[in-house]
Order: sequence, then structure tokens, then C-alpha cells
Amino acid sequence: MKRRELLAGTIAAAAALAAPVARAQVPAVPISLGMRDRRLFAIAQEQLAKHGAGLWHRDIVGVVDYGLHSSLPRLHMVNFDTGTVDSYRCSHGMGSDPEHDGWLNWFSNVPESWCSSNGAYMTFGWYTGKFGTSVRLEGLDRSNSNALDRAIVMHRAAYAEPSHVERYGRMGRSNGCFAMSDADFKVALLRLAGGRLLFCDKLGIGPAGETVTQPPKDLQLIVPEGAPQPPLVPGAF
Repeated sequence: MKRRELLAGTIAAAAALAAPVARAQVPAVPISLGMRDRRLFAIAQEQLAKHGAGLWHRDIVGVVDYGLHSSLPRLHMVNFDTGTVDSYRCSHGMGSDPEHDGWLNWFSNVPESWCSSNGAYMTFGWYTGKFGTSVRLEGLDRSNSNALDRAIVMHRAAYAEPSHVERYGRMGRSNGCFAMSDADFKVALLRLAGGRLLFCDKLGIGPAGETVTQPPKDLQLIVPEGAPQPPLVPGAF
């Protein structure tokens, strides 16, 4: 190798090492979408920009809308590769819905609260646990930082089956986990497990993109004795 070529190669290598590490690019929001899906894509895009650097995959983002009733599909799989959204039913924690009317009232990150926790999660691989095949979740925000210690996971459950919803008009409640029907959970295993992003909050985005409002209730009267009192306005505690 000539001295000039060697020198040029050395300079190029040094420049590459000195260059700043590029941030992970966030996929664009597809243009030809309805209002609801545009809102969901925008939320997924925002969360990828915030947490995407630590993910193993950024093709699909799960967005759980706990502002919708549990009888409705509210775990939205936002697919940036296909530009589509597929929606499935998903449970919330019994501590978040002590009245058991199908509406989530509040979130909590407190161990043994049996509440759902809002925020972004990173999914891990499959494992076999108390509920069979499950997916561990790591909380990425302060609001769900205890997810691993609380054993908040994705799993299948009989109370999440369509027959349960048809009979009772709502899903059953978990201990804070994201429980799904057998068929829907198999889809989640393939599309969401293995280092992808799962985000949940009370968004209240209806089928046409309209804002869904939870029916009013006296939250102070339905909190079990000894449980932490929630704020007057539903939210996190």
C-alpha cells in the first residue's frame, strides 16, 4: 500500500471515530390514514423519539388506550412498516377499577396496589410463568418504574376471552397486567415481544378519532378501605 493511501485511510478512520453517533431515526407517520389512526401513529412516533434508542425493534409500537371501556379493542398495534393499525382487547388492573364497571379510574406504580401503571414499557422475550407463556415488561418511565418488581407482564386469561365480554359486558380484571384472549395474545407474542415499545395511558380516542369521555362517578366512594385515596380528578397517584 502506498504511503498516500495509508495516510488517507488513517484520516478517514479518525474522522469516522470523531463523528457524533447518529440518533435513531423515527419512522414517518403515513398520510392516508383516518383521524384515529393518525393520532395513534403520532403518539407512537412521539414515544419512539423518547425511548427508541434502547429498543431492539422499532417497526411496531403497542398503544394501549385505557380511556376506553374494557369491552372495546384498545390495545392498538401501530405498524410503521405497513402503515396500518390493528386493535385488540386488553385488561386493566383490579386496583384501577374497584367498582368493576369496565372503566379504569386511576393508575398506580405502588407494589400490591393491583393497579395498572401508565407510561412506556419495553417488551422482553417469552417465558413460562404462573399464567403460562408470558412476556416480561420493563417500565421506562417514573410512573411504571416498578413493573419488573411488580411482575407486570403480558399474558393470556380466560376473563379476556370474547365469550366473557359477551356474557358480562366487560373484561375481567388483572393484577395490573396486560391480559388478552388466547388468540389475541398469540398475535402479541409475534408482533410485540422481543424488544419493542408498549405505551399506555388514558387517551380516550374513539373509532372516528373523537375524544371519548368516561361517565362521571364519585371516585372517593368506590376506593376500598385502607387503599390510597385517589385525586378528585382521575389520573395517576
